[in-house]
Amino acid sequence: MNQLKISAVSYLNTYPFVYGILHSGCLGNFMLDIAVPSVCAENLALGNADIALVPVGAIPHLPPVRFISNYCIGAVSPVKTVLLLSHKPLTEIKQIHLDWDSRTSVQLVKVLAKNFWKIDPAWKDLGQGESDQADGIESLVAIGDKTFGLSNRYEYIYDLAEEWIRFTSLPFVFAAWVTTRDLPEETIRDFNAALAYGVDHRRETIEFFEKKIPSGIDAYRYLNENISFEFDSDKKKGLDLFLSYLTAE
Repeated sequence: MNQLKISAVSYLNTYPFVYGILHSGCLGNFMLDIAVPSVCAENLALGNADIALVPVGAIPHLPPVRFISNYCIGAVSPVKTVLLLSHKPLTEIKQIHLDWDSRTSVQLVKVLAKNFWKIDPAWKDLGQGESDQADGIESLVAIGDKTFGLSNRYEYIYDLAEEWIRFTSLPFVFAAWVTTRDLPEETIRDFNAALAYGVDHRRETIEFFEKKIPSGIDAYRYLNENISFEFDSDKKKGLDLFLSYLTAE
């Protein structure tokens, strides 16, 4: 086929995928674009990507997609980098500001607020980059590497993956590899082999991206203990349940 256009996420939790795509030797002619999750979904919707790692909350708003990988960005325990940060406990929260970067975290916090926490806050969208300057915000949903620097500013920290697991007893999937195109099976096989290579070489991944990893972070522990990459049957059940909440809204 022609050049394979791949859109991937720019966070630490995706570095193993990026490393595998770049260094496995499994893929031939490809172009890799790195962006925040919301832009990855936009790239797929606009036809600027053949394959994209999209936030699953965007899936209902995309053309029909095909899941093409055995890998995802998931969690079976606290994920550490998708958080509700607040100066007040849940029962006292009146307004929650929402990170621009990912539709999934925004949808997840709304599902939890309505169905699990039983609270009804006002929601306020933040613009791109505004969550990095969060001083003065009562409650904030923040995702990605920025959470490493924001967490110590807030008294109350609610890990959204942990809250989902408490609510449903199922893992959570934050992002999945999908396509809207009819790709050759050989291409899909080679792509999965590249992802597997990266997941199996996490230590080399960290060494390669060392200068981009926030200081003071145990990146190897984070990738091994907080991120679960296998898109297994329990994660698919969790994803189906989450999507059912979105379509019911």
